[in-house]
Amino acid sequence: MTTTDTTDVLDKAPAAAPARGRRRSATLLAGCTLTGLIALLALVSLVWLPYATDDTSGGRLAGPGDGHLLGTDKLGRDLFTQLMTGSRIAVEAGLGSVLIAALIGVTLGVLAAFAQGWLDDTLAAFLDILIAFPTLLLAMLVVAARSATLSSALLAIGLAQSAVVARLVRILVKRVLAQDYVTAARTSGTSWPRTVAGHVLPNIWPTLVVNLALQFGLAVLAEAGLSYLGLGAPPPNASWGRMLQEAQATFTTAPAGALAPGILLVLLVVGVNLIADGLRDTLDPATRRRRS
Repeated sequence: MTTTDTTDVLDKAPAAAPARGRRRSATLLAGCTLTGLIALLALVSLVWLPYATDDTSGGRLAGPGDGHLLGTDKLGRDLFTQLMTGSRIAVEAGLGSVLIAALIGVTLGVLAAFAQGWLDDTLAAFLDILIAFPTLLLAMLVVAARSATLSSALLAIGLAQSAVVARLVRILVKRVLAQDYVTAARTSGTSWPRTVAGHVLPNIWPTLVVNLALQFGLAVLAEAGLSYLGLGAPPPNASWGRMLQEAQATFTTAPAGALAPGILLVLLVVGVNLIADGLRDTLDPATRRRRS
């Protein structure tokens, strides 16, 4: 390679990093925008709705207009009101399930990481069994024990996701515990709680946050599926899954009833996944190095 060629390569190399940084920023911004709009819709629904959720005075399957932005459903309820209520339920489902999964999963994962020998193998096998257990079947068991409510759906989804989180945390914590600085901290007399708080959690949280963001999207989809089957929030709560189930019979005559919740569901899940992808590039140094 000549001196001129080397100079050209060096001149072009620095431009790649800002370009990758812009792509990461664009991905994160797009995800935050999509998710933020739906979150804003959910927040507004807490203080204002165009109509009451059980108001059927709009006329059956009325088109957009006459005070109804998107029309009405087969019972005469305002579709936009239902979409706003559904956005709140979707956000609650995602946040509630992820919170349950994080509390249980991180605790179990950290405890499992400190286990040794047969206990370690037993806990690992137990987590694999929980992961393989169908979420829908678990939800049916929870609903049978309680009732078909949003809290039952959140509990079932959170329990199912906690096994995934626990297995990830177990792997991450074991990697951190094998590092020399942890050994040095233990040798110096640092207690295990201080080791976990000062060395383990700070080193696993970037990967954990990305995984929890992905679990948020999966929880929203799971809640929509449960509501579609009648195992989610009961009427008059208008979950997007329930809206899809109720609108399938009138799709040809009033497609807005199925298209609107379906589009919002896709946008929320895509937005959360874009946030997870952006966070992965921003928070995980190993990923940044691989993509550089």
